Amino acid sequence: MTLDYDTLMATTIVDLPLSYRDTETMLYALSIGFGRDPLDKNELPYVSETGGMVKTVPAFATVLIPDMFPPDLGWDYSQVLHAEQRLTLFRPLPPSGDLFIDKRIVEVFDRGPKLGAMVMFEADGRSAKDGTVLFTLGNTIIARGDGGFGGPNGKGPVPHRVPRREADLSCDLQTRPDQALLYRLTGDRNPLHADPNLARRVGFDAPILHGLCTYGVACHAILKTICAYDHTLISGLDARFSSPVMPGDTITTDMWQEGNIVSFQCSAKERGVIVLKNGKCTLSA
Repeated sequence: MTLDYDTLMATTIVDLPLSYRDTETMLYALSIGFGRDPLDKNELPYVSETGGMVKTVPAFATVLIPDMFPPDLGWDYSQVLHAEQRLTLFRPLPPSGDLFIDKRIVEVFDRGPKLGAMVMFEADGRSAKDGTVLFTLGNTIIARGDGGFGGPNGKGPVPHRVPRREADLSCDLQTRPDQALLYRLTGDRNPLHADPNLARRVGFDAPILHGLCTYGVACHAILKTICAYDHTLISGLDARFSSPVMPGDTITTDMWQEGNIVSFQCSAKERGVIVLKNGKCTLSA
């Protein structure tokens, strides 16, 4: 089935109700490695209500949008690749909330039969109480099997460049062998992250970690290393996915701080592979 540009550009959903509670907030934090040391007083507020209100990891917003890129848009969903993730937070997320979600496709580029189609999505999360926009998510998706449909050419936003010098700071966070099984409970049940037979059929030795879990680990590293675990300091987090992470890999996040911008890049330490690049974290003024 060929992609239809006009149909895609008209694809919007508004006022989709969504509620979450602190159980989902804490589960997300656990799924990206918080609470590994249950006596760590800095991480305990993210995974337990002990001592007061639960803190919310800023990247939690990425799992609050159901079907951010749905499988029924006329593309070959088996060839879809999540290329970029963007997040803008207008205020810290509460540990529980009732929201309305607005979703839209903002652009579709035809890169030709060999390179596929580039589809850019956005979604807003609004407070159900007063309509205030709490966050905006952006995704760039490459539909590798759907290029050549006759749409406009384009390259999408220019990626953020990290400095060409030694990192100012670095943080190693080891993932667990069962991390993909835990992370998938936050919403993404793609069998590629759980079924060993499927993973082998598509060329992997074992199920791979979700790209958004790697993104969450990067957020964890920045919170730990730059923000002293103050979740209110992060107002933006953008990155491009460059290579899969295998559960059990140690993710090294290198960071460069220039004013309120933290550039970052993640690699799988044991394999020497860059897994997340062009990272940009915006800190609140």
